[in-house]
Amino acid sequence: MWVNVNGKKVELPEGSTIRDAIKISNAPYREGSVLGVIKGKEEFEKNINKYKIRTDKGSIILEMLPDENAAELVKTWKENYKKFENLHIRWETSSEVAIGPIKTNLKPIKSEFDYREGDVILSLSGFSADSTHIILSKEDHSAVYGVPDINKGVFARISGGRRTLFNLVDRDTIKSVEPLIERKSIINSAAVTNLDTEIEDGNQIFSYVKVSPSEKSPKSVEHFFSLIENELVLDYDSNSFAGFFGLQGIKKDAEHIDQRKRGTVTLRNSGKGTGKVYIYREDRVSNPAHNVVGHVQQGMELLDIAKKGNSITVISEPGRIMTLSKSQKEVESALKKYGIKQIREGLTDDDAIVVKQEPLYTIEILKEKEVKTFGISKDNLIGIEFSKNSPRSSWYFKKITGLIDAPIGSIKIHFAFQGMKVMMFEGDSREAKGLIPENTPEKCVKAGELGITNMSRRHIGMIGIRFEDNDEYGPTGEPFNGTNIIGHIVEGLSNLEKFKEGDVVYVKEAKSE
Repeated sequence: MWVNVNGKKVELPEGSTIRDAIKISNAPYREGSVLGVIKGKEEFEKNINKYKIRTDKGSIILEMLPDENAAELVKTWKENYKKFENLHIRWETSSEVAIGPIKTNLKPIKSEFDYREGDVILSLSGFSADSTHIILSKEDHSAVYGVPDINKGVFARISGGRRTLFNLVDRDTIKSVEPLIERKSIINSAAVTNLDTEIEDGNQIFSYVKVSPSEKSPKSVEHFFSLIENELVLDYDSNSFAGFFGLQGIKKDAEHIDQRKRGTVTLRNSGKGTGKVYIYREDRVSNPAHNVVGHVQQGMELLDIAKKGNSITVISEPGRIMTLSKSQKEVESALKKYGIKQIREGLTDDDAIVVKQEPLYTIEILKEKEVKTFGISKDNLIGIEFSKNSPRSSWYFKKITGLIDAPIGSIKIHFAFQGMKVMMFEGDSREAKGLIPENTPEKCVKAGELGITNMSRRHIGMIGIRFEDNDEYGPTGEPFNGTNIIGHIVEGLSNLEKFKEGDVVYVKEAKSE
């Protein structure tokens, strides 16, 4: 049997599963993500209601009539619409524009009918099915078009592009005719997470969404890269858009603002939902609060089917250029495939760990074709294992250090005095608002535990570490009830004690095994 996987035709034996199809086609897919399964092309297209005719002068949108009376004409259109591509405008008058001819099996009648502005008619010129045209009505009028004895030949209405219609002349060309896929076209198709689901001949499978990023929004694009590197969960589901809120609260400046057409990816740059990412299922006008991140190039069908709580596999082309946390040598190898020059700074040894890059953003690196990579000794990189019991405080720390959207963050030492066995780092009292007490110590703060002053104390947001156990005060010098423990340092603790006030410390998240 034959199935279609992300637009690629694949032959499989009877009884095959989605897992087989993904494996044989080598389709991008992250385990646990949702997949879209559509029965077949006919099932898919019978639910499509709009078509776009693209011409030299612009596009015209046709919306099929829902009336049962027009069903046979709509079927004829759906079976033949591709035949109108590359044809010229056959004629145009003050009342109509004709496109054709093509051959059909329709039978004409010789009656005269009244037509309205915006009607789309299947006409058999010369009363011959070999000369079938579509007539686009520009105004109310009466005519004998040799239409079939079905609904006066009317099968659709013009729902967009009237200005284009009035600009067309008989030398203009039909460049393409394409179905406009709307969410309601495929919303009843199956959303599947079980890879062992059996598939049938003619099934269409969608395993991922591919996005082309906008060159005009480098900061927003980097935010999007951070979001899709981890499990991407659909947090909000509506007919208009799919919302992804995993990095809500991360503010980005206004960048490229444009219309939010179907498939447009945006980032909210201000207001209550700052940092949220949206992918539009329907057209919307531009909004100054939304930066355009990019556009979906493949896989809108999957986004249409997905529901709140589903994980979705999303890739970007081109992908992210992120040098942080790699060795200088690893970066050199990775950049070669992009044709990008590496300029090593800081510690330049092959095994030095890159903790800064300039430019910061992928889009800018691709434009400049070079990147500076600043390295440090692996021993001076601090690894932190975060506690699951202090989500708000951990988020605060990751946000102010930059760990929230990069593999390496940085923080400046505010106080360090050798012999006192304590070190404090600069916080941000504005970002720390709302840090309620969570995961407060009870009997003892262990060496290496990282703490933050919570909102019960004056110096909210202060961050500290102790280098020896203390059963009286937290890492920021506050009583236990004023201290939130966010985790502990599992790499580089002995070296950290050697740092001085004003030094910048580079940190990473160390995942527990």
